[in-house]
Amino acid sequence: MAVRGFPYTDLKDFLAALERAGELRRVRVPVDPTLEISEIVTRTVREGGPALLFERPTRGELPVAINLFGTEKRMAMALGVDSLDEIGARIGALIKPELPVGWSGIREGLGKVMQLKSVPPRKVKTAPCQQVVYSGDDVDLGRLPGLQVWPGDGGIFHNYGLTHTKHPETGKRNLGLYRLQQHSRNTLGMHWQIHKDSTAHHAVAERLGQRLPVAVAIGCDPVVSYAASAPLPSDIDEYLFAGFLRGERVEMVDCLTVPLQVPAHAQIVLEGYLEPGERLPEGPFGDHTGFYTPVEPFPVLHIETMTMQRDAVYHSIVTSKPPQEDHGLGKATERIFQPLLKLLIPDIVDYDLPAAGVFHNCAIVSIRKRYPKHAQKVMNAIWGAHLMSLTKLIVIVDEDCDVHDYHEVAFRAFGNVDYARDLLLTEGPVDHLDHSSYQQFWGGKVGVDATRKLAGEGYTRGWPEEMTMAPEVVSLVDKRWKEYGI
Repeated sequence: MAVRGFPYTDLKDFLAALERAGELRRVRVPVDPTLEISEIVTRTVREGGPALLFERPTRGELPVAINLFGTEKRMAMALGVDSLDEIGARIGALIKPELPVGWSGIREGLGKVMQLKSVPPRKVKTAPCQQVVYSGDDVDLGRLPGLQVWPGDGGIFHNYGLTHTKHPETGKRNLGLYRLQQHSRNTLGMHWQIHKDSTAHHAVAERLGQRLPVAVAIGCDPVVSYAASAPLPSDIDEYLFAGFLRGERVEMVDCLTVPLQVPAHAQIVLEGYLEPGERLPEGPFGDHTGFYTPVEPFPVLHIETMTMQRDAVYHSIVTSKPPQEDHGLGKATERIFQPLLKLLIPDIVDYDLPAAGVFHNCAIVSIRKRYPKHAQKVMNAIWGAHLMSLTKLIVIVDEDCDVHDYHEVAFRAFGNVDYARDLLLTEGPVDHLDHSSYQQFWGGKVGVDATRKLAGEGYTRGWPEEMTMAPEVVSLVDKRWKEYGI
C-alpha cells in the first residue's frame, strides 16, 4: 500500500533509501563523465543492476547519481508505493462515472482528483537549493559533471534538468524535461520539441519581442523528477500532480533573478533568460531511439545565476536504444494514466507500451469487442488522444489476451490477422525524434486488428474455438505433478 507521509524530502533521502534497500552501489574510483560513465550504466541497466552513485567523476565537482528509475521496483520506491498500479487505482477510485467521456473528461478527472487531495505547492522563504550562490562571472557549468553519453554527441549534455517556464500572457507555469547541451560556461541549448508546452511559451514571448525567463532544477525529489516527464494536459499543473502523488505539498521558493519558482529541495538551480530570435546549432545527440538525432537550431539559455545545496548531488540519465533507464519512467506513465485513458476511451480493457517501442512506436491494447470494426474505432480514438497521437503501431487484441505477455500478443498478431483486411494504414503526427518518417513531425501509422473476427466484418467461415485443456485434467496434473518425477 502507499506510504503515508511521503518518505523523501529530497534526492539525498531517496538515495539513502535505495542504499538501505540494497538498490544502490557507490563507485568510489575515478570515472570519466565522457563516455565511461555511459558504458558502465548501459551494462548495469541491461543486467537489471542497481542505481549508481559515482563519487569521484574526473570532470566537475559533484558526485553523479544515475539509473535511479531503471527498474519497476525502484520506480515504485520513487513514488512511495509497493506497485505502480496502486497510483492508477487511487486515480480510478476518485474518478466518478458522471464525468464526461472524452478529452474534457480527462481534464476534469485529473483536476477533480487533485482538488480532492488539496495538494497545491507551498511557497517558502528560504530553501536548501539556495545555500550556495554563484552569479555573474562566477557562473560556470564546468562545476557540474555533465555527461557525454555517445562518441558522436555534439558535446556535454545535462539530461535530467527540469525546465520551468511561464506563459508570458496567462502566467500558466510549465515543468518539462528536456536535454540541455552545454555550449559554454554559462549557456545551454534548449532542446524543447515542437509538441511541448515550453515551445508554445517561447513562441508567445518571441511574438511579443520579450525575453523568456527560464529556471532549470537538477536533482529534485523523485516524484517531482517523474512529474516533469508525465504527459499532462497543458492546463494541469505538474506540481499539483506531484503533490497528489506525494500526498503532501511540494515546497517551492522564488528564484533569485528570474520571476519563477523552483523546488526548494532541488540540488542545483540554473536561472536565466532566452533572447528573442536567438538560436544556435544543437546536437547531434544519441537519443533513446538508438540513433543520433541531427543538428538543428534551438534557443539558447543565458544563465545569470547558479545555486545549489551544500554537498549537492548531480542527477542525470543515459539515453540509448532499449533497454535503458527511461523504461521505468515510461512504465510508471503507462500504469498511472491507465484509468484516465480508459475514461477517454471506455472500450479499452488494458494497454502496454513496450520498452522496445521507446514510448511512441507501439501500443498494445485489449478491448471487449462488441461490434464490427470495433478495433478500428479504438485505433482512431487512440490517434486522437493527446500524446498517444504520436503512436506509430497499434495492436488490438481481445480482452482474454494479457497485453503484458508479449509471447501471447505475438501469437495473436501472427495468427489472427488477414493482412489484406485487418490493417488500418493512415498518416499523422510522429515524435520530433522519429528518424524513420520521410518528413519530420509526420509519417505513416498502422493499426493491426488481431481480435476474433465477426460475421459483420465479412468473416463468414465461423471463428474457430481456441484449444484449452479440461479444467479437471489441469487440476489432476497439478496434484500429481511431484509423482511424475519430472
